[in-house]
Amino acid sequence: MGTDHHGGGVPGCGGNGEPELSDSLKTFGAVLKALRDEARLTQEEFAPRVSYSAAYVAKIEQGKRFPPRDLVDRCEDVLGPPAARVLGAAARSLTRKVGLASWFQHWAAIEEEAVSLYAYECRVIPGLLQPECYIRELFRRRLPPLSEDQCERQVDGRLARQRLLVERPNTEFCFLVEEALLRRGFGGPGVSRALLEHLLVQGDRRNVEIQVMPLERPDHYGFEGPMYLAESPDHRWAGYVEGHENSMLITAPKSSSAMLQRYGRMRAQALSHQDSMSLLERMRGAL
Repeated sequence: MGTDHHGGGVPGCGGNGEPELSDSLKTFGAVLKALRDEARLTQEEFAPRVSYSAAYVAKIEQGKRFPPRDLVDRCEDVLGPPAARVLGAAARSLTRKVGLASWFQHWAAIEEEAVSLYAYECRVIPGLLQPECYIRELFRRRLPPLSEDQCERQVDGRLARQRLLVERPNTEFCFLVEEALLRRGFGGPGVSRALLEHLLVQGDRRNVEIQVMPLERPDHYGFEGPMYLAESPDHRWAGYVEGHENSMLITAPKSSSAMLQRYGRMRAQALSHQDSMSLLERMRGAL
């Protein structure tokens, strides 16, 4: 909600998806080379105009190096806006796959087409709602440890997935989050403040509802753990559960119906969206 778990070192956050990433890097490199060739520029001519070395550009075109975040912007002045749009589309396709474990990518594809997306988390804030500093803190604690390059790829991948909140304005997003996650102080006061501010911004979107599950709720229906639900354009429901680099996609109507029932009960037990936003504001003010 892969190494982009829905959560943090949890759903969508395991595995490195290297075969898929390798193929995607090669595709991006081929697109860049084709656009450069179309502009009739050699690598030696092109590289200094985008402020990189020819060797660095060659590695990107060969699919051996992940493209820098500002590459598309730098290419616009050199290759022109139409070429930059093509390259930008290739970059977005690439970053969506970064950090997505192979076992998570099927669910990620379902997410991108869903008309409704529901999430319940008791481990970490759902991935679609995490601010960048929170994401970085999660991957810093990843075991076994990630290299700096791997960490950057994971961060880029999760931030790319978060575009769903903007790019799917007609999709209904609902997030149920345990209050304990907000009070844990994960990453320290600075990260906690950034998290609360980010949740308030995202919760202000017309199609996003955030509900906090109170610390005390004796009749709690979430004891079976985190869950994710998606409604397809033809109004079929699928569920998804995961943990410790394993996942299960649930498509059987009987099973997905049971998940929907549990989720409905939890929505009724949680604070309303308005009350949840008020709680977040009070928590932010107390920091």
